[in-house]
Amino acid sequence: MKTLLPDSEATRKFGAALGRSLPPGTVILLQGDLGAGKTTLVQGIAEGLEISDSIESPTFTLINEYFGGQIPLYHLDLYRLEPEEVEALHLESYWDGLERDLGIVAIEWAERLQYKPENYLQISLSYLDNGRQAEVIGNGELLDWQLQG
Repeated sequence: MKTLLPDSEATRKFGAALGRSLPPGTVILLQGDLGAGKTTLVQGIAEGLEISDSIESPTFTLINEYFGGQIPLYHLDLYRLEPEEVEALHLESYWDGLERDLGIVAIEWAERLQYKPENYLQISLSYLDNGRQAEVIGNGELLDWQLQG
């Protein structure tokens, strides 16, 4: 599925629609250049989950956890890490461990993951002449996932 996102507001609204329709336990692997809208998309997801906290990119903290909405949101940013450093964090606990089925995991710079979950949505954000484009590809149980509403 490809979606045109002409501006930041469209990116945020797309994220909100995702937040309202994704099932608990969903892992979102976000890819795209700097400034492509990954954090803006996660802000929209939080809005769709009715999380009122300010959503900031966890570039330096690596992981921000938000529990104030319908379900938890786990926001990870791997930008500053090498793949070997990412592996040492054992992030798979977010999709194989206790957090599984409890919330949504959104991972910026997911291409740095060496181990990916069996089931995930990959969202690639890219620049176009008239804005941005989000390409959503499901894997595993999310292979045929479609945005609702």
